[in-house]
Parts: sequence; C-alpha cells; structure tokens
Amino acid sequence: MTMPVSRPTSLRLHFAIVGCGLGGLAAAYCLGRAGHSVSVFEQAPSIEDVGAGIQVSPNLSRLLIRWGLGEELRQVSVEPQSRTLRRYETGHRVGWTKRGENMNRDYGSPYYQLHRADLLDMLFKIASPYMALYLNSRVVSVDPALGELTLQSRRKFRAHVILGADGVNSLIREVIVGHPDKPIPTGDAAYRAIIPTSEMCKDPDLKPFVDHPEATAWIGPGRHIVGYCIRDRRECNLVMLHPDRGAARTEAYDVPGNVQRMRADFVGWEPRVQKLLALVSHTLIWPLFDREPLDTWVHPSGRVALLGDACHPMLPYVAQGSAMAIEDAAVLGVLFSRVTSRQQVLPLLRAYQNLRYPRTTATQLAARANQKIFHLSDGPGSSDSP
Repeated sequence: MTMPVSRPTSLRLHFAIVGCGLGGLAAAYCLGRAGHSVSVFEQAPSIEDVGAGIQVSPNLSRLLIRWGLGEELRQVSVEPQSRTLRRYETGHRVGWTKRGENMNRDYGSPYYQLHRADLLDMLFKIASPYMALYLNSRVVSVDPALGELTLQSRRKFRAHVILGADGVNSLIREVIVGHPDKPIPTGDAAYRAIIPTSEMCKDPDLKPFVDHPEATAWIGPGRHIVGYCIRDRRECNLVMLHPDRGAARTEAYDVPGNVQRMRADFVGWEPRVQKLLALVSHTLIWPLFDREPLDTWVHPSGRVALLGDACHPMLPYVAQGSAMAIEDAAVLGVLFSRVTSRQQVLPLLRAYQNLRYPRTTATQLAARANQKIFHLSDGPGSSDSP
C-alpha cells in the first residue's frame, strides 16, 4: 500500500480513541504526529497483551518500518523462509510457498513472525508522546451529537471525533448502527500456546522446526494447527483451530483452556503434532466470532467513527486483523493531516471509509472463505497421498 507521509495539520482537533490495542495505539500515533490532540480510553488497568504470536506481512511491516521501527522489529522477530502445509495424520507436505527474500523482492518489505506483546510495546512507545492515556476507564455511553463519552466512573469527556477501536464487541459500533449489534459465533475456537524451543530442540523430530524457521500448518477435517517461531527462535507459537464446544460466551482471547481437552481434539494427528502438544503446559482458548461487513463506519453527526475489528472483524484465517486495523490508522493520519476546517471532518471520515471499505471487506470475506477451505473433509483417495 503506497501512502503519502502525513504532515502537521493547520487545524488542531481533539480525538478520543476508545481502546488501547494495536489499532488504537497506531491511531494515536498517526493522529498525534499529524498535529492533533489525542486521548485514549482503556478499560483495563494496564496495557498488556496475551501470550500469542502474530504474523506481520509486508503491508504491515512497510508501515512499521516507515514509522522508524524497522530495527527493533527485526530484533524481536523471526523472518520465515517458507510456509509449509502438511497433511494432518501423516505430516506429508501438500503445499509450500517460499517467503524470506521473495517477500522483499515481490512486495518491497519483509514478512515477520513475532509476539503480539512485542508489537504492542513498540506501538506504545511511539504513541506515548502524542496521547493522554486513561486506564481503568470503561466507556459506558456516547452522545454522538455532542461528541461526548461517559465513563463508568460518570466522568464525561468531549472531543471533535470519537474513534471506536474497541474490538469485535464494540460499544461504539452500536452507536453507529443505532441498536445492539452482537457478534455471530462461527462454530470455531482457537487454542493458543507458547512452547520454549529449548524443549523442542531436545527432540530430533522437532528440532528442524527451530533450525529452519518457517510457518507450518497442519490441515485436517474441521481443524488445523499453525506453528512458527518467534523471539529470535526462543519460543514457538501454536494456534490450534477446532470446533467450539461453547466453553466461553464472549469473544475474549484470554480465557484459560483445558490442556487435556486440547490434546483430545487432535488425537490421530501425526506424531510430531502429538509431541508438540505434549510440550504445552497451559493454553488459552479464543472462541471465534464474526460479523457481516458494516456498510457505515461513520455516524451522520461526523463525531463518531470506527476502526479495526470494531467495524471489520477478521477471522484469523488470513492473519490480517492487526494489519487492517493499523492500515486504518495510517489512512486516518494522512487524511487528517490535511484538515483545515471543522466542516471537513465528516467528508474526511467518509473518505476514510470509502478508501478502506473495499480492501477490508475483501480481506474479511477471504478469511471467512479460508475457514471453509482449511477445514474441508477428506476426499476420495486422500488418505495415502504424499
């Protein structure tokens, strides 16, 4: 994605961002760097993320490098040389894509694997000089006509623009659509776990996954597993997609899972999978929820808008959720670096949606399609195919 670099605006606006995740921090940085005043409201008592990996594709790494994070990103990441698809019960390779130097050659920026917390830390550092952060600050209502939000503590704040970066269970989304709007269960859930690679290196069957970093996916009926190294190959991130038994009722990714049940979900999968799962000491379970693409991201008042999962939640089957949210933030920063009057706010917010909607909707639908493709049942003659 080619984008002009934002410049300081001639008109300073106040933005209130609800949610201090990756998208919210990126928006705080981009809008603050453009010269605006930014307040960020986060319901949690501290800024931290769960123990989980994240894939940073070239469209995202390009932005992070442009923002001066290239060297730090390289230090905390692993650059996979390939992506391999394997058959679930045999481990036979059924697909392979070269990454590494091909990413730089074809897309002009690297492909990285890293820990979500490391990316959150990087964005927090660059956003902090530009934002006033309010922790333990749950937003309970918004008046879109006034641009006013109310916290659970009953404190009120006004802003020229309120941005909802509050995830798939977004309160701000309900302000935009005008009624309660709950996410839809997909029927899938994901176990997440981190394994120390020092333990993997003790097993000759698992050591090659550390020595030759790549993203590996085992694909099977109704399930799949993705594994890749992070943090200079000191840790291996595992994500295990499976049918959801309804263990959790909300879209939260920090719910403790049952390790024995996790292993039982993948009985019959190839021996290396069994060895990896035997190394998992604890896991988190993340029920996957979806939404239809939202036609309107901007309130008619021009005082409230959405970004990231609040308007286009991404299932993890294309690994683009964080990238799309951070791209949203970058576009907002560029557009609002050019604002010269308050009458331009609503047109600029609509321009933001018009620029982003085709791309985010296509990505959202591609993730939904991959859910079905990755979990297809076995076909005739497939069991012995190498």
